[in-house]
Amino acid sequence: MLKGGTYAAWFKTPLGQGTGIVHVADGKIWGGDSIMSYSGSCEVDGDRFTATVTLKRHTEGHATVFGADDLTLRLEGTCPGKIARYVGTAEQVPGVLLEGTLILSEQAPLRREAQRMTYFIAADRYAKLLSAEQRLSSGNSHIRTAAVLYLALGKPALYRR
Repeated sequence: MLKGGTYAAWFKTPLGQGTGIVHVADGKIWGGDSIMSYSGSCEVDGDRFTATVTLKRHTEGHATVFGADDLTLRLEGTCPGKIARYVGTAEQVPGVLLEGTLILSEQAPLRREAQRMTYFIAADRYAKLLSAEQRLSSGNSHIRTAAVLYLALGKPALYRR
């Protein structure tokens, strides 16, 4: 079943191949790659899905995998787990078949060590260490301090290690 979430996308036609990021939620599908943005709708029926997606060029660059810009795709696919496979065509380029794969991105839970990251606030030559306990007891004061330092120094002042 095509679940709501973020997917890594890989696609190809006889003219070329590409990758992008796709988001699916509440019957909508959207995303993009280095030159195109995608938006449309999708319907899910068990493991099968269909989608109508409009592609618009947002940046000049290489040719699309269809060799044309501003397209409307009709997609059909299956998603029995975390990986979906689909085929599709573009109304504007008849006869060119698109094949693709969507891989669901799942965020790994934070490890205990990552939850206690240390922040350093740099102001010229001085650095003040803020431990996790200090950040918790002072609320968001480290964010306010970083914003003040950014305005005063004209550069980022909050670094994560």
